[in-house]
Amino acid sequence: MQGLYSLHIAISSFNKVLGKLVSYLTLVMALLMFSVVVLRYVFNVGWIAMQESVTYLHAAVFLVGAAYTYQQDGHVRVDVFYRQFSERRKAMVNFFGTLFFLLPTSIFITVVSWDYVIESWANLEGSRESGGLPFLYVLKSFILVFSITLSLQGLSELIKQGSILFGGKAKQEKQ
Repeated sequence: MQGLYSLHIAISSFNKVLGKLVSYLTLVMALLMFSVVVLRYVFNVGWIAMQESVTYLHAAVFLVGAAYTYQQDGHVRVDVFYRQFSERRKAMVNFFGTLFFLLPTSIFITVVSWDYVIESWANLEGSRESGGLPFLYVLKSFILVFSITLSLQGLSELIKQGSILFGGKAKQEKQ
């Protein structure tokens, strides 16, 4: 059980670092968006690559940061009954929700998007806009990063919640 718990800590630590790093992109994204607005409406200059970079950063923040948000229990939840549950019952809801909903969905997204992303890399797909960013394949890669990191964090949560349900550990640490 200790080996599994070490795996949980390693996955959670990795996603925590990834989440913290990607959170800084929100500042960059806001500054770029401000620059786009100023350039367009003050100087009457449009730059497609800059506009597309805001989209890329937006995708990175949400797709790469999803596993960190899940780890921190930051996703929206219907909390009518859940907040009144005991820690053990919450662990049961989280365990089976992860096992039957999150992991199958994440694995499905990985399988369905795999060829889509690989084909984009094989063609070194770029923007359809002239003056756009020449690496659309990087943007599409965020789909795989999303599904893989979310699957890993789901595995980490299964270990954590399973230790509460089956191993008697009653601690719900925040990583």
